[in-house]
Amino acid sequence: MVLPLAALFGNCWCSCSSTIFCPFPLPNPPSRYSSTFHTKLQPQPQCSLAKIHVKPQLSNRDSIRRRRSTNSLPIADAQAASFFALFQEIGIGFEETRVLFSNNPDLTSVSVESLRARLSSLRSLDFDPLALGKLITKRPTVLTDNQIDPLLTFLRDELQGKLEKPRLNRLLSSTEQNILASFPQKVRFLVDRGIPVDQVVHVLNKVSLPKVLCGRSVDEIDRTLAFLEPFGGIDLILKRPQILNHDLDAQIIPRVNVLMELSDGDVDSVGKVLVRFPLFLNYSVEHVEGHVGFLSSFAELDYRQIFRIIQVYPAVVTASRERKLRPRIQFLKDCGLVSDEIFKFLIKAPTFLSTSFHENIAYKLVLLVKIGYRFRTKDFSVAVRSATRTNSMNMQKVIGMFLNYGFSCEEIVAMSKKHPQILQYNHASLEMKMEYLIEEMGRDTEELLVFPAFLGYKLDDRIKHRYEVKKSVRGAGMSINKLLSVSEETFTGKPKKAHA
Repeated sequence: MVLPLAALFGNCWCSCSSTIFCPFPLPNPPSRYSSTFHTKLQPQPQCSLAKIHVKPQLSNRDSIRRRRSTNSLPIADAQAASFFALFQEIGIGFEETRVLFSNNPDLTSVSVESLRARLSSLRSLDFDPLALGKLITKRPTVLTDNQIDPLLTFLRDELQGKLEKPRLNRLLSSTEQNILASFPQKVRFLVDRGIPVDQVVHVLNKVSLPKVLCGRSVDEIDRTLAFLEPFGGIDLILKRPQILNHDLDAQIIPRVNVLMELSDGDVDSVGKVLVRFPLFLNYSVEHVEGHVGFLSSFAELDYRQIFRIIQVYPAVVTASRERKLRPRIQFLKDCGLVSDEIFKFLIKAPTFLSTSFHENIAYKLVLLVKIGYRFRTKDFSVAVRSATRTNSMNMQKVIGMFLNYGFSCEEIVAMSKKHPQILQYNHASLEMKMEYLIEEMGRDTEELLVFPAFLGYKLDDRIKHRYEVKKSVRGAGMSINKLLSVSEETFTGKPKKAHA
């Protein structure tokens, strides 16, 4: 039996004065626990018959209504107690419950059993009591709206309750229930369009659900997926689902068009850039065009060169133009590099544009100057390019290893000018190659002054393999340059098979 709000909360936890007949006013209202039984009679006031007003006798209908009202009050008290106990379980106190029911009359039309069942459904999604209490206080319609039941079943059974609680809480608290009804349909649509079933929860946990699924129609979602399809499509979305948060017409299409213009309409290349660095779509057209304009004017690069740099290092758009790009490109100019040389430098060492100067580049510049490189020369810029591809600690260990094997600083500089990559190789790998050269091949380290590229070949696949094959035929004194630098076809004497 569901009773009106006043019946539930107007008489709760207090005496029902309308059922108590007291012909004389009490001197003080009785306390909650004090007895109202008095052993002494109260003095009766004098009264005259003329002043006595006789109450008219109640009709049969009024008597029945009064008896029903009186009999329902204990039921109202019991129901109210059940409501209070139910909400107390999720951290909502007496006063909050009273205000909740007062501000949301629909709650009074729902039975305790129905509320308990709805709370049980919400708890099955692993809501903790505190979070559940906050959700109900903010959005009490989650307890009364019948359209939410299919959604809760979908979240529990098909998504296995794996939606992150903060995201689920935001979905339920900030979205109208009539819009939530289409949520399961839109999730199933994502699966139908190619998002793997075992990955759909990953996508949902990364996007703004009220914006992406609840705020857009199926047709709008389909338009976004269709546009992204040539540029990586599902792979792009799986790598960075937050792309779906962007508005298709106002954000995604204009930002992709910037890359299309730079690439001269090369869809495949643009797709590879986006899949490699989907964060690119976070940057506005104005921001990207600012970087493009700067590289075009200050470094004198054309669109083809700029797009090529973006291909190898899309994160170039994250670097500050004034704080990082300008001083680094100015440094390359000071080393004597012109536009094409700057382009080649950036293609081979693009991270030079964004790496921290004080925590990274400065240490390497000092090391290079200490071993004998002249500052701000083209040779110095080539060494910096190689040094950019390693960390300063490894570079220091490489230089230390060469010094331990008897090389002078001048010889290290001479070798790195012939083969700049030796400064970026892993020091432990170089150590093993040096040991093999000396101990197994019986060679002198001075041979590296002539052919430092020896240190760039793989030890097992190239050096050991070829040396073992040829040492019995041509002897141990063969040229390591000829041993390693010739092609595989020349080495084996077998022509390469042409593909049909």
